[in-house]
Amino acid sequence: MTVITNIEDLRVLAEKRVPRMFYDYADSGSWTEGTYRANESEFRKIKLRQRVAVNMEGRSTACRMVGIDAKMPVAIAPVGSLGMQHADGEILVARAAEKFGIPFTLSTMSVCSIEDIAAHTKAPFWFQLYVMRDRDFSMRLMDRAKAAGCSALVLTLDLQILGQRHKDLKNGLSVPPKPTLATWLNLATKPRWCLAMLGTRRRNFGNIYGHVKDVSDLASLSTWTNEQFDPRLSWDDVQWIKKYWGGKLILKGIQDVEDARLAADSGADALVVSNHGGRQLDGALASIEALPAIVAAVGSRIEVHMDGGIRSGQDVLKAWALGARGTYIGRAMVYGVGAAGEAGVTKALEILHKELDLTMAFCGRTRIADVERSILVPGTYPG
Repeated sequence: MTVITNIEDLRVLAEKRVPRMFYDYADSGSWTEGTYRANESEFRKIKLRQRVAVNMEGRSTACRMVGIDAKMPVAIAPVGSLGMQHADGEILVARAAEKFGIPFTLSTMSVCSIEDIAAHTKAPFWFQLYVMRDRDFSMRLMDRAKAAGCSALVLTLDLQILGQRHKDLKNGLSVPPKPTLATWLNLATKPRWCLAMLGTRRRNFGNIYGHVKDVSDLASLSTWTNEQFDPRLSWDDVQWIKKYWGGKLILKGIQDVEDARLAADSGADALVVSNHGGRQLDGALASIEALPAIVAAVGSRIEVHMDGGIRSGQDVLKAWALGARGTYIGRAMVYGVGAAGEAGVTKALEILHKELDLTMAFCGRTRIADVERSILVPGTYPG
């Protein structure tokens, strides 16, 4: 029996159990994958100051993210096609997040629908919106999210056009997978995945299929999604969405200080420093590199969060020390659900929380609220 002690153990297990095209979809970046790799490696350059003879009792990692209580400053990032990592993947991840006490964000491009998540959870969740050319469809998505009781809208700004991801192109990525010889041969080596998928009816993009005119099969769905991401998205659209939504708004995909100022000017409740996991502009700054300047510029005006490269609780602590008041995990969660469904996600969250809690104590702090930049070794962090 494999003993799971860290996120890498979950990754290795997920790679064995998830079909190649879907594993590669999550565990890859655009072009050379330089930014994807840098998201992780830049965290490792930051060193921590260990303190001793400090009372370590009564520790707490609890915080609030856009007014929501969280057990630790971590939310589940919106990840497309989670239901292809494991049958009913989005439902399983949402349940794990709810039980653990952190926010869950559902992607527009999810396999399980908004209504599926609402039917299988009790805690309000967040919904991530991609702005489509079909503005009526975007409005109906927001209406459905309101009806489901979603407590925040996460508007992704950095996917007006799709970055070139070589592995997806080579694998012929599709949802559900196309019945090619290569696909069948790969699926034959993933019996656990296949058995679980046979037990669910959720195998398409649940927020789209059945909700869009003229989308009746895989071919028409693929054509529609490829044509719908809107390259015209502007800050005027952000204002329109903010007004139409009327609730908490989080803007995801900020990398530049000028854009951060525009985000703060928009009246949004939070922004997420993010390069889309290195899946859009290869060669962009790692998220943790971009974070300090954005915090310095707008941290007093808007809640600053970040994602990208978080593989441990130490990464969460470093991001918090540099001013992030929330972090999001994508791949660390994907590895968990791919490896063992809901139990795997719970294991990932337990690992991150324990690493965060112990590292905070070794740095001489007992409350996350008291952690600031002084826990880091000068000269080892950006900004």
